[in-house]
Amino acid sequence: MKAEALDLTKRYPRSPREKLGGYAHLARMIDKARAKGAGTLGEYIYPCPLDQLLLEFLGVDADAFMNTAKERDDQGILEWFQHNAKIHTGEQIDAWSKVFLSRTPQNEESRQRFLKTRERVAPNRTDITGWIDLLDLEEGRQVPQRTVRNE
Repeated sequence: MKAEALDLTKRYPRSPREKLGGYAHLARMIDKARAKGAGTLGEYIYPCPLDQLLLEFLGVDADAFMNTAKERDDQGILEWFQHNAKIHTGEQIDAWSKVFLSRTPQNEESRQRFLKTRERVAPNRTDITGWIDLLDLEEGRQVPQRTVRNE
């Protein structure tokens, strides 16, 4: 069954925290791939560096994924994985998702982009140190305050 593409010029894709088939970010990547196929991606990027991490873990080509996302609903994509993606155990998927959700800037350029975005979105939230929390804040989702330790 085919799913409708979101218009990402008018609303946000799902949070990277929303899991599908156990995979963090998959639901969001589906939203972006469908929007790209429909011409409604707006300022979002597919495949962005975070998408590339999941695509690499899945062993799936970005264009093949986008074409599948345009033609199938979420459950249909999970079924497609059984024949077209690397097979992972639930433990492997959980471990990958945990690392993904805690991802921080990996180099100085990325760190500067992160800090600039955090300053624009939530300058008082120095407890935000990871990309996923920052994305959720930027898109208006609640992110619990964390205690910042001085070490």
